[in-house]
Amino acid sequence: MSTDGPSSPPYDTGTPSPARMYDYFLGGKDNYAADRAAAEQVKAAVGDVLCHATVWENRRFLQRVVRHLAEAGIDQFVDLGTGLPTQGNVHEIAQEVVPEARVVYVDNDPIVLAHGRALLATNATTTVITADVRDPEAILEHEELRALIDFSRPVAVLSIALFHFIPDDDDPAGIVAAFRKLLSPGSYFALSHLTTDGTPEEELARVVEVYRKATSPIVFRPPERIMEFFEGFDLVEPGLTRPWKWRPEYGPEGPQTDSLYAGLGRLATG
Repeated sequence: MSTDGPSSPPYDTGTPSPARMYDYFLGGKDNYAADRAAAEQVKAAVGDVLCHATVWENRRFLQRVVRHLAEAGIDQFVDLGTGLPTQGNVHEIAQEVVPEARVVYVDNDPIVLAHGRALLATNATTTVITADVRDPEAILEHEELRALIDFSRPVAVLSIALFHFIPDDDDPAGIVAAFRKLLSPGSYFALSHLTTDGTPEEELARVVEVYRKATSPIVFRPPERIMEFFEGFDLVEPGLTRPWKWRPEYGPEGPQTDSLYAGLGRLATG
């Protein structure tokens, strides 16, 4: 990974960041007092067990879907809203199966870039870029992404626990369409998303209120709205489902909650 170019932009440690809150829920140490305080408010709203179960269920889905894709021959990955580095990252899973696999991590939190550069200093086929998914053209035209990803061949775009931080006003469906337009047939789109289906309404309202004070709001969507993100893709079996039900044979299994839906779509070959 190249470390040339401008230094990382400054980051605000006084406003809670979803990436750093997620790190805290996973038991990481790359978070600050504001992140921990906000995370504790979420725990108070839905319970400590459910909080940790949800993030680990999501994490295990990511690991299984990446292994599945790598074993299917995919050797290019773009991970949107990657969050802070932790065990079992995309490049680690993919490169176990395909050593030459290329991975680009994307996040709008500058601290992710700082930690990613340290983690990937000796990995020539993996990089981290700071960009906002709400500006997909800036990502797709980014020099470092273009240096690694060849869109004339199949690519896996990963959107794991991301789009519930993109409100409707920011046109999340349009963001997916921008990536889909550039993808070659045989490419994939993976998504997990918090849902209104299964969590009491009062708990959802309390979580939404906590994230209102963070760098990104949170939006719970019903399964039929989540399904819309897969427009133009053919869902891979078992379709849109709870993450813990998705291809458990690719392990590791995770906790089982009713917090999320997840799926993997494939762009038809014609």
